[in-house]
Amino acid sequence: MCYSAQIHSDYRKMVREVGAIMDLKAFAKLWLQQNGLERKKIPKALIDTLRPDLPPEVAQAMDAMLAQDEQDWQQELFKQSKRKADNERKLAAKHTKTAETEVGRASRKVDQLKGWIADLHRTELKPRDWQFYPQWWVPVLIREGDGYVVRPMRYQLRQPGKPASSDFTRTGQMSGTYNARRDNLERYWRHQFGYTHGLMVVNTFFENVEGPDRKNVRLQFRPKTGEPMLVACLWANWTDPEGKEPDMPCFAAITDEPEPEVAAAGHDRTIINIKPEHLEAWLNPDPQRLDALYAIFDDKRHPYYEHRKAA
Repeated sequence: MCYSAQIHSDYRKMVREVGAIMDLKAFAKLWLQQNGLERKKIPKALIDTLRPDLPPEVAQAMDAMLAQDEQDWQQELFKQSKRKADNERKLAAKHTKTAETEVGRASRKVDQLKGWIADLHRTELKPRDWQFYPQWWVPVLIREGDGYVVRPMRYQLRQPGKPASSDFTRTGQMSGTYNARRDNLERYWRHQFGYTHGLMVVNTFFENVEGPDRKNVRLQFRPKTGEPMLVACLWANWTDPEGKEPDMPCFAAITDEPEPEVAAAGHDRTIINIKPEHLEAWLNPDPQRLDALYAIFDDKRHPYYEHRKAA
C-alpha cells in the first residue's frame, strides 16, 4: 500500500504537455472549504505555487487564516515553554519521573510549534512540502468532456452512497480505501474501474515495513531513473445523503504485486506506474473492454525502485 508520496514538483509542465486545464475554481473552493479547515491537509508547496493564480479575495482569506494559525501557535508556544520551564525548576530542586516526562513532552511540542511557525514564513520549498498522506488533497488528472482537467481530490476514496464513517474500520483505524488492489477492481471498485479513471504524478513514495527488531520502519522508494511516476487511480464524487457535508471528489491509487526490489525491502504491494503512451487510453476507459485496461497494467513501467530509510 502507498501510505504516503510526494507530488511531482514540476506538475505544471506535465499539465501543459497533456493539454490539461488547472481547475483553479476547485482549488479556490477547497482553500475556503469548512472555514478553511481543509487547508491543513493540503501540501504547503501546492498552496504556495497556486496562490498567485487565485482570485485576490481567496488569497486574502488564506493569508488571514494563516495569520490566525500563527497567533494560535504562538500562544501555544508560550504555554508549552512555560510548562517546560516550570518542570525544569522542579527537576533542579528534586528529580522526579513525572517532571522529567513533562520536560520531554513540552520540549517536543516546542520544537514542533517552532517548526510550524518557521514553515509559514519560509518561501524556499523543500521536498517534504510536496508530501501528502491519506485524507490529504492532491491534484489529479482526469478526463472531462473533450479535454483534460487537473482537480484537487482527497486521497481516500469514499464510495458514493456510503456514510462518512466508512473511512474507518470498526476498531477506529483508517480503512485502506486510499489504495485499490488490482485483484479487487471488478468487485469493490467495480463502479469506478472502467468508468472514472485518474492519474497522479509523484516523484517518490513511502511505505511502512517491519524492521529486523520487528519495529516499524518507514522506507522511501524512488525510481533509479529519476523519472516521475504516472500512477493509475480511480476516483468518485461523494455526496452526503444528509446534505450536511460538501461534495467530496476523492480517489484511490491502484496497487499491484510488488516489484522484486520492493518485496525484498519488506513490502507486499507497489503502485501501478503506467507508460506515457497509455495515458490517453487509461483516462478514456471503455467498461466493455476491461481486458485493454489490464493490458495497460501488464505493460507498466518497471524502473528499479531504490529505497532508503525515510527521515
